[in-house]
Amino acid sequence: MKKLKLNLNTRTYYAIVAIAIAIAFLFAARLPGLVEKVSSSTPSGNSSSKVSVGRHPLTGFPIYEQMELPQVFGVMIDNHIDAWPQAGIDKAFLVIEAPVEAGISRFLAFYSDDQDVDKIGPVRSARPYFLDWNNELDGLYVHVGGSDSALDQISSGGTFDLNQYWFDLYFWRALNRYAPHNVYTSTKLLKRYIGTKEQAGVVPKRLYDIWKFKDADLSGDPEVKKISVTFDKPSYVTQWIFDSKTLRYLRSQSGSVHLTEDGSQIASDNIVVIVTDVEILDSVGRRSVRTIGEGKAFLFRDGKQFEGIWKKESESNRLRFYGTDGNEFELNAGVTWIEVIADDSDLKIEN
Repeated sequence: MKKLKLNLNTRTYYAIVAIAIAIAFLFAARLPGLVEKVSSSTPSGNSSSKVSVGRHPLTGFPIYEQMELPQVFGVMIDNHIDAWPQAGIDKAFLVIEAPVEAGISRFLAFYSDDQDVDKIGPVRSARPYFLDWNNELDGLYVHVGGSDSALDQISSGGTFDLNQYWFDLYFWRALNRYAPHNVYTSTKLLKRYIGTKEQAGVVPKRLYDIWKFKDADLSGDPEVKKISVTFDKPSYVTQWIFDSKTLRYLRSQSGSVHLTEDGSQIASDNIVVIVTDVEILDSVGRRSVRTIGEGKAFLFRDGKQFEGIWKKESESNRLRFYGTDGNEFELNAGVTWIEVIADDSDLKIEN
């Protein structure tokens, strides 16, 4: 009897081991959604004994356990002079700045559901080209109304949308601002909206591509001190000044340091300037901005300048940047700002 009991226990043991191995293989095969493993370790100076298993798919920072692709929120943020200072834009991991009417620029600021940002805005209206950049990240597109062409594009499908006109519950209006520069939201409210959509089973599957990231390079002297991007003079001239101490670019606008509502300095680890076709459509000054195809691109990283091209094959494909050698640029882990201009004469570089 003892021998029979031992054999049964042994069989049970090996059965459990076999099941565990099978589960491990299935877990490893769950792609897309899991972050690709890399061999990077914890940053220098970190006393933790943890070893990085990869990089965050949106920021490129080291992570210490596997994670699925986060839900992204793409929020249209006002840059009209009456909207200054904005709230929460310094917390975005990615911001795309492009022209709208009258030469004013507008921001599409991206946040992820693993962030907590209490106030974001002022939130403004949709434009078609911002939809294309939002949809490549399968993002929830957050806005207040929009141009006719943008709303038509949204209604035709393909955009996971949150329009304040129909879902005011997830926004609020500040009493110390005048409309239309007074609508705000938060990641808490946006996560709540996502929760309702998950219960209804209508949240799109996240399949977005991931950029290549690296750590900031401490070697060598800065080659480019200041970058100026002109949308419209004098109020909408953006400047990025490289800070060699932090290896980040500090933003100024209209000749003044660009601070948020709580006094935070807007800064970025990468600046990408893309040149594309921009056409004025009507007397109001609405723009058509080409988002698909390719064009000239400039990357500013680690105080250095790199020239190449941008490519975006379709609305759902990720915007990517390549050097003259054909290799994709690596971006520093952290925050990226993309400036969209019609001509490289709108870009001024000071060494």
